[in-house]
Amino acid sequence: MFSANISVMPSKRDYYEVLGVKRDATADDIKKAYRIHARKFHPDVNPGNKESEEKFKEVNEAFEVLKDPQKKAQYDQFGHAPFAGGGAGAGSRGFGGAGGASFENFEDIFSSFGFGDIFDVFSGGRRGRGRRGGPTDGADLRYDLKIALEEAFGGTVKKINIPRFEKCPTCKGSGAKPGTSPKTCEKCGGTGEVRAVQRTPFGQFVSVRTCSMCGGEGKVAETPCPECKGAKRVEKTRTIDVRIPAGVSTGSHLRVEGMGEEGTNGGYSGDLYVVIHVDQHPVFDRYDNDLYAKTSISITHAIFGAEVEVPAIKGKVKLKIPAGTQSHSIFRVKGQGMPDVRTGKRGDLLIRVVVNIPAKLSSREREILQEYAKIAGGTEAKVEKGFFDKFREYI
Repeated sequence: MFSANISVMPSKRDYYEVLGVKRDATADDIKKAYRIHARKFHPDVNPGNKESEEKFKEVNEAFEVLKDPQKKAQYDQFGHAPFAGGGAGAGSRGFGGAGGASFENFEDIFSSFGFGDIFDVFSGGRRGRGRRGGPTDGADLRYDLKIALEEAFGGTVKKINIPRFEKCPTCKGSGAKPGTSPKTCEKCGGTGEVRAVQRTPFGQFVSVRTCSMCGGEGKVAETPCPECKGAKRVEKTRTIDVRIPAGVSTGSHLRVEGMGEEGTNGGYSGDLYVVIHVDQHPVFDRYDNDLYAKTSISITHAIFGAEVEVPAIKGKVKLKIPAGTQSHSIFRVKGQGMPDVRTGKRGDLLIRVVVNIPAKLSSREREILQEYAKIAGGTEAKVEKGFFDKFREYI
């Protein structure tokens, strides 16, 4: 059984706010905003300024996520949760100094100062993107799960089916037919990159592109695996048990580590995020950890008071109705609401009392009410008292 824990959202600023762009900003808008902010807060521009250094790190972290379409999609769906294990750079290859900027971002800073071409010359055109064909982490997955309010109250275990890509069992993730091995790509010589050199009066410029033959892997399967057709992964459906803790609400998300899609070339598997949707209840409405319900009482209970049973999320509880209760009065029953998902402390149950006016009356009941109406319409009507006060005095 796989355990799932509620993700606690870190107290971080919204990445779009950090870069000063809208949520529908294009990749070019994001990159442009990053360059402006990186140049503004770069430690070399603000030596010894700790505040600028922290802002530079924040800008860099936001850009690490929003520049990557896959990470950006995860952030738009789940917020900071998928990156809580180490910030936006978790899983990326960063280097120390310059506020923890990755090598690729450091290049962007050079470009923002107008030195991008010089950087190309001195770096040999590599641009610090790391070895192609290396480990690639699998994608995170999302599963929307509906549960009843009673299940959210007590917690439950749900069995769910997850379709995901896994390492091909036939070729063990090599992409080659069993008994054969991938060969070094002839076009790129196993580097996964094709380099083009251009000479200019200002120096030598090098452009680097992903090899079109091996897709950057550096190796090609001459005889592809018959099951995965060389893709190295196949789609499988896994059935897992997810433990739902008591107190979850709509929008809560549970993280099941490693149950996303499997990585390739030794990369880590992604995570599964189970997003909870609590169905509407026929009796109770929920606001935070409080529950709201409605019950009817007779006119005599409203006038003289009584102790009645009212619905609770687990069975029924007794509620004392004081004499002279007005219709639509709300009473609070402490500790009869939903449990807090972190502390377990329960909220309250709030009951709205509606006085039930009988639609049909016996002849005796009609006679008494008519007599009361005559009295209430006389001198008693001038006294500022409620209906139930006057009726109780009459009875």
